[in-house]
This record gives sequence, C-alpha cells and structure tokens, in this order.
Amino acid sequence: MTTQYVYRFGGGVSDGGKGDRNLLGGKGANLAEMASIGLPVPPGFTISTEMCQRYYDEGQIFPESLKAEVANGIAHIEAITNKKFGVAADPLLVSVRSGARASMPGMMDTVLNLGLNDETVVGLATVSGDPRFAWDSYRRFIQMYSDVVLELDHSAFEEALEIAKEDKGYSLDTEMTADDWQALVKRYQELVVELWDKPFPQDVHEQLWGAIGAVFGSWQSERAKVYRRLNDIPAAWGTAVNVQAMVFGNMGETSATGVAFTRDPAKGDRAYYGEFLINAQGEDVVAGIRTPQYLTKTAREQAGAKPASMEEALPEVYGQLAKVFDLLETHYRDMQDIEFTVQQGKLWMLQTRSGKRTAKAALKIAVDMANEGLITEEEAVARVDPAALDQLLHPTLDPSAPRDVIAKGLPASPGAASGLVVFDAETAEKRAELGDAVILVRVETSPEDIHGMHAARGILTARGGMTSHAAVVARGMGRPCVSGVGNLAIDAKAKVFRVAGREVREGDIITIDGATGEVMIGAVPTVQPELAGDFGTLMGWADKVRRLKVRANAETPLDCKTARIFGAEGVGLCRTEHMFFDANRITAVRQMILAEDEKGRRAALDKLLPEQRADFTEIFEIMAGLPVTIRLLDPPLHEFLPHEEEEFAEVAAATGIGVEALRRRAAELHEFNPMLGHRGCRLGVTYPEIYEMQARAIFEAACDVAEKSGNAPIPEVMVPLVATRRELELMKAVIDKAAKAVFAEKGRTLDYLVGTMIELPRAALKAGEIAEVGEFFSFGTNDLTQTTLGVSRDDAGRFLTTYVDKGIYAKDPFVSLDVEGVGELIELAAERGRKTRGDIKLGICGEHGGDPASIAFCETIGLDYVSASPYRVPIARLAAAQAALKAKK
Repeated sequence: MTTQYVYRFGGGVSDGGKGDRNLLGGKGANLAEMASIGLPVPPGFTISTEMCQRYYDEGQIFPESLKAEVANGIAHIEAITNKKFGVAADPLLVSVRSGARASMPGMMDTVLNLGLNDETVVGLATVSGDPRFAWDSYRRFIQMYSDVVLELDHSAFEEALEIAKEDKGYSLDTEMTADDWQALVKRYQELVVELWDKPFPQDVHEQLWGAIGAVFGSWQSERAKVYRRLNDIPAAWGTAVNVQAMVFGNMGETSATGVAFTRDPAKGDRAYYGEFLINAQGEDVVAGIRTPQYLTKTAREQAGAKPASMEEALPEVYGQLAKVFDLLETHYRDMQDIEFTVQQGKLWMLQTRSGKRTAKAALKIAVDMANEGLITEEEAVARVDPAALDQLLHPTLDPSAPRDVIAKGLPASPGAASGLVVFDAETAEKRAELGDAVILVRVETSPEDIHGMHAARGILTARGGMTSHAAVVARGMGRPCVSGVGNLAIDAKAKVFRVAGREVREGDIITIDGATGEVMIGAVPTVQPELAGDFGTLMGWADKVRRLKVRANAETPLDCKTARIFGAEGVGLCRTEHMFFDANRITAVRQMILAEDEKGRRAALDKLLPEQRADFTEIFEIMAGLPVTIRLLDPPLHEFLPHEEEEFAEVAAATGIGVEALRRRAAELHEFNPMLGHRGCRLGVTYPEIYEMQARAIFEAACDVAEKSGNAPIPEVMVPLVATRRELELMKAVIDKAAKAVFAEKGRTLDYLVGTMIELPRAALKAGEIAEVGEFFSFGTNDLTQTTLGVSRDDAGRFLTTYVDKGIYAKDPFVSLDVEGVGELIELAAERGRKTRGDIKLGICGEHGGDPASIAFCETIGLDYVSASPYRVPIARLAAAQAALKAKK
C-alpha cells in the first residue's frame, strides 16, 4: 500500500482531521483543524514530516508517487478558488511555508506569491485592477525565490531596489509606481541570469517543486540546527511543507490584514488584543512600514489613537472575527495567537497557535480559564512555566521608562535595581546603613564580600558566569545580578569603571536588569511584584498535587522569613560559614584558626559559641516545628584569614601574638588547591572542637526555642564532604556527645538527625556503608558536579558555552543537572542508601534544587525534598507539582 504524504484542507475537506502535529507539523495541524471546524481557511495541502525524513534518507529526491499527490493537491485548490495554476487569465498563486512539530520562528524558509511569471503577472494586474500590486507581488516573488530556492546573493537584489529608489529620488518602497516595479522586475531577471547563468523559471510547476525542495532543505540549515540544539528539538522530527492559496489584504479599502491575540498577552486580561492594516500585506504589519491600527474601539480610545479601529472600519468582518476568536479559544482551550486576512470583504484565517505570553499573563490566563471551567486546576498548574515565575518574584523595570544602556552581560539573577556605584563590600555596607541604595561593582566577588552583597540592591561583575559565586549568592538573596560584563574595565583603587567610552565613578547612579543583563546609566523606575491573587491561587493548586517537599537554602533571619512567605517547608541548607564572616566575630574566627594548639582554639571558640547560639535561635524561632538542616563548617580555613596589614594588627591585639608569628602561621595554612584541601569534615576530624562548639550551639538554641514556644524545631546536623563511613562515624560521635551533654544540662531532650552531604563520587558509590551511620543524605549537587566532571564552577564560564554549542553537554551542568553522569551517581546513592536504611531521608540542596528539569529528575528517582534559594521556592513548588502530574500519566 502506498504511503499517503499529502493531506488537503479547506473547502469542506480536511484529510488531516483534528490535526496530528507529529505528522502535519504545528502549522499544518492547526490549518487542518481550523478547516475541520468550519472556519474560512484558504484551501491548501500539507506534505507530511514523514516525507521530510524520506527525502533525506533517499538522497534529497522526491518519489514519483508524490508528484501525483501534489498534482491532486493543486487541483483541490483550483476547484475551490476557481483559479488555474499557471493560466494567465485568472492565475492561482500559492504560498509555500514550513511547519515543524515545534514552533521555530524565523528559522525555516517561506516563499510567497508563487505562480507568477511574465504572463500571469499581466492576468493578476487585470483581475485585481491594480497593476502596481501585481508587479510589486512579482518583484517580491523573484526576490524571495532567488534567495530561498536559487540561493543567490540576496544583497544584490536589495542593492538593485535601493538604486531604483535613488534614481527616482524616493526614500520609501511605497513611493514606487507600477512602472517602477515593472522596470525593477526586468533588472531582477537580469540579475538572476548574471548570478545563476539561467533565466528565472517561468514554468510554475518548476517553481513549486523548487520551493518544496528548499523548505525541506532548510530543515538542515545551520540556523535551524542551532535553534534545534538550543531548544531540544530532535533532528529526526523533520518539517512539513504547507502549500496554500494566496489571499491578499492589499486589494483595496475593503481588504485588510492583521495579527491578534484572544487575550492580552502582556497582562492576561480577557480582551481581544491586536493590530490590523487596511489595504496591506501581512509583512507590512510586522515590518513596521506603516503604523498599524487597533482592533477594538476600546483599545483605540484607551490609547488615544485617531485612525479607526477594525471594529469601526469593518464592523461586519470584525463581528465574524470576534466569533472566530471565541470559537478557537474554546476549541483549543488556550489563548490563541491568530493571523488573518480580509480580501475584498471576505475573512480568511491564515494561522492559529498558542500565544506567547508574559509570566504575569500566563498566571492570570491559567487561573481565569480554570475558573471559567475551560480547563481543570491541574491543567492550569501544568500551563505555567515555573522558570517564568522568576519575572514575578522580583521588581522589574518599568517597560515605558527610557533607558540609556551602556553595557550588556549575563542575566545572572533576575530583578532590577538602581543605586549608587560602590566598589567594595565595606563601602556598600556603610552607605546602605546611611539609607542609600547601592550597586556593588566588582571584578568578581568572593565569600568575604557577602555582607556588602547583602547590603547592596544589586551586584555587577566583570567576570564570572551564570553560576559564579556572585550569581549563586545573589539568587539566594533575591538580589539582581549582572555578571560577566567582559568589556567593563574596573579600577577599584581609583573607584571608577569604564565601558564603551563612558566613565562611571563611585557615587554615580546606575541601573541593572538581572533579567536581560543590561547595565544603564541613571535611575530607571521599577515596578514591584504582586504575589497575592492569581499567584496564591495557583500555588495552592500546585501544593495539592505535588509529592516532593520544598525547603529553602537560608542562613539569615531575613532569608528564613522570605522563605516562609514563599511557602518553604523548612530549611534544606543553612551554611554556617556565612555567619563567621560577620565583622563582629571574624577576629575571633581568625584567632581560632591561627591558634597553635587546642587550648588556644577552645578559647576563641568560647567567644563564638554565644554568637552561633543566637544565630540558630533566630532561625529556629522562624522555622519552629519544621526541619532545619545545618551544615557544619565547610570552607577551607584560609578563606577566613587576614590579608591586609590592619587585619593582622586586629588579630594580634586580640590574641597577644605578634604580627610576624601570625603571618608565619597564615603561610603554613596556605593551600594549592583549597577546594580539594583541608575543608569539610576534614576540619572536624583534625579539629573536633570546632564541630563540638557548633553542635552545642545548635542543641542549646533548639532546647531554648522548644522551651519558649512549645514547638520544638527539628535540627538535622549535616557533616560536609564525607567520603568514608569512618569520617561520619567520628563526627556523629562528637555531635551525639554534645547533644547528650546539652540535654542533661537543660533537663529535656528533642528529636534530631545526623546525616551527610553527598558531594564526592566516592560517597555516592559507598552510600550503602555511609547510611549505616547517616540518617539522611543531602546531595550537594554544586560540588558533586565539580568533583564528578573535574570542572571548577568558577572557571568553567570560559569554555562551557562552547561545550554546550558543540553538543558535549545538552545544558550548562551547573544550571541544569547532568542527569546522565551526576544523576546516575545520585540515583545509585539513593538506591544503596535506602537498601541499608529504609527510612533514610533524601534531598538535594545545590543550585539545582530550583531548576525545573532537575526537580523533575528528583521526582523520578523518588527523593523526599528539594531545597532552593528563598526566591526560587515558588518555582520549585510549581515544578514539583508538574513533575508529579507527569509521573501520574
């Protein structure tokens, strides 16, 4: 049996029925579907995606059977339009367009006005009564066909058009007359002979097959390949080809063309939104050659525009269009983006697809449609892209405000902020205390800048990628951040930066937009987010269906409060080192590190104990009754060491040890590769008194809060960088001993867990043994990715983009989990851990905890929770709900 490759639509015929996207592509499926529900669609046919696969499999040739099918398709269009393809009297013209399964805007080729030649153009001029329109259409066709099908240099044709206008003294295409276009057609035909050595094809069937071949050919164009790679579209899908009768919106005052949305794509309001032009072709609306007019009278009045709306200028056709909008939205159960043409008073639908929308509109449309009964609550939850919620959780720039952009970097953390430029963390903190809004500008940030980052409204760095220290910390704090502005020349000593010939000094005001990566001179007004209403409703629906718990990575009271507001169910990672950088206690920390013996260390730790206890008390009060995972000290000690002369002098004064002795001790602690050096549980093994102090602070704080509030927190004490069972065993003994002592002193006990962070491949492989001691595992996917791939996160920006472009990694593995490599280790560790300890608690606390694709993986392997930075908690809640819905299918 011969395979059917051609599917007709229009004129009461719809071979594609309800429209199979995989077979007919998105455009073809929607055309078939619109035709099947009786909408006025210009007749045509679709050559299926299966033909695309066969075309490439068989060396880019078409089977004989296809020629007969295409001839039938053309006959179908001729019968409905009463026009003949290639016959001069009243010629049929067609468009040839691509249409892949997934929308690939601008990536694939299109040919319009096909069927024109030296004879049919005269017939078109006569029938339309408009020779200018006919010759302009022919000129457009030759230009497009020469570019797309013949692959001739399109700039030669553009140059010829410019010369023709110059010769006449014109500045716009619209000034060209019929005679001018006719003369240009002649010049274009000469160009084809010059560049192709053959005359422009006059045989309309040759034209048609050339265009079909070009559309299939464009599937393997470089731009299409890049787009597919960036959007995860498989090459095997192929594209369909749509051949459709041309309809013209430029045949007089009763003709028009337009683009419309069934709801407002910016705000989500239930109101028709769009533009149209009388006596114009579709490309005129898009290209901005003329200013389009409003669809509705209301929209025109709100904008204070004078030209009549479509509702006023073409009331009858507008009435038909409004009915079509409602029909399509009800049929597709989603907001539609529609292209239409009115040819001499008759409405034609050219395309419909689900419309692109802002996060705010997506939220409103999903909730409204569920409330209208058009979709279910679960469908509403599935409709909103979790990553797009980022737009809603932060202030954004007022879209109507002017902006003077001086540089562009990476959009590392969303939101927008304006403030005074400062070049170091201390100044940021001082200025912020005085009530100034500041933007911290650094070459790159380090953990020591944390207080300045917290004080700043936004962060701008010259180096670093989307996963650099600045980006990760800024996202966690909900601060906008633009990183990797390569052409930013910063002179921190002179307190000035230069970019694009401009100079910005400390105290000057700049604005950064963490959603676009733009840096602007001056203050640009922002719009504050609204988190009530639709946001709360959708989150409630999401919480009903998700299985995964969502916690927050938080170590300050503000972070914890933010996390609770956003619906966090506990803390999944409290990093204690950030507390040690506090200006009031850094000297005691340095005293502890530089001490020569245990006695000296304990003396310094005694000063730190009440500070740590106060830290944990605040967190436990906010998180009362919820689990709080506290990671014991992790970073290498050298990060806390003094660097400047005055810092050494401060430590010397506090300890009574000379500056030179302190310098010598600091040099002894120097490490060549600190990331793999004396850090994590290795500190606890060599200096157990550090972890003993932290454990005591945790249990004293937990008992005090339980006593005061009657609602005991659930501390989960996490030992970092464990590689062996014995390391965890030693550390658990220190923690249990501290707990026992505190419980005896306080006269009460409370539940707690001791577990570890799995961030080394050996720990993942030996998870079965480690689970004999550990009561929970938290996968630290930032470090686990570094140690598994052997890639430093802070240096990877230089080559990772190239790796993704070349398909080595599908996505940046620090942004979205490397499921095949790192993911396999996590799955293996979870499996082995559960085998040893059936009730072991499993979660993930790296940056990946807020990434929707990584959350979907966590759902698949059955982890118990994910932990994300506070501002990503809603994203994680929604992504977890969507993952649960997918798992149900």
